[in-house]
Amino acid sequence: MSGLTRIILRLARNPEAGYPEGDGRQGYVLVAPLRSDGHLDLEAWKSHRTQCTVRRFSPDPAEFADGWLSHKGGRWRVHYDEEGEGPDEALDHLADHRLFIGDYVTITRRGQSLVYQVAEEMDD
Repeated sequence: MSGLTRIILRLARNPEAGYPEGDGRQGYVLVAPLRSDGHLDLEAWKSHRTQCTVRRFSPDPAEFADGWLSHKGGRWRVHYDEEGEGPDEALDHLADHRLFIGDYVTITRRGQSLVYQVAEEMDD
């Protein structure tokens, strides 16, 4: 079984969305099990889902939110339990993407898809 890994995603270059250089002050901290190939480990997640957390961060304190990594219908999502934190966010094609430092992932929030880069990972 995989251990849990803390993965930091930072907003990458998204010129069409107004972030031509990205913004390392915005992103997500995921705690999730990774397989040795860098992909999320679905079976380990099933055993540890309450420990698989997600924290959204931003320079704007109103954008902070805590949630859980969820998996429904073959898709990974961020689930928020408070209405003010917004609806669940899709982690687009995350099952297909590795989460090694330097890799990219797309997150759709409130209808806008933005690219994030894996900036750091550490075994918890």
